[in-house]
Amino acid sequence: MTQESLANTQRIATENFAAELGIELVESRPDHVTVRLPYQTKLGIGRIHGGAISALIDVAATAAFWATPLANPKSLGATVGLTVNFLKLAVETDLWAEAKVRRRGGTICTANVTVTDKGENEIAIAVVTYKLTHD
Repeated sequence: MTQESLANTQRIATENFAAELGIELVESRPDHVTVRLPYQTKLGIGRIHGGAISALIDVAATAAFWATPLANPKSLGATVGLTVNFLKLAVETDLWAEAKVRRRGGTICTANVTVTDKGENEIAIAVVTYKLTHD
């Protein structure tokens, strides 16, 4: 992975909204990113709100889409679809989201994301569709 794509991935996974949630980058390689969401009561007292889990999924997938040497300063991207299936209640636990790019087309990319808790139980699975252009 180039230094630029690694910097893009780090920025997406840890700045702005991701920073507000407390998301941390755990691992990054081409087309594959793992992020961690430490448990905080603002995410839900006891159980973690599905919106926080969905945001974690979107951040992980977006970072994975940008984990490519094709990304450059003129690249632009946006999530165009997000389908989440919640499998188990997340209760007072850190969460990890692992995103793997499944396909890159001309501008449309898809990724599968799995969210697990500290006991490695699957909490949610998702498919994310993203538009990424490289001028």
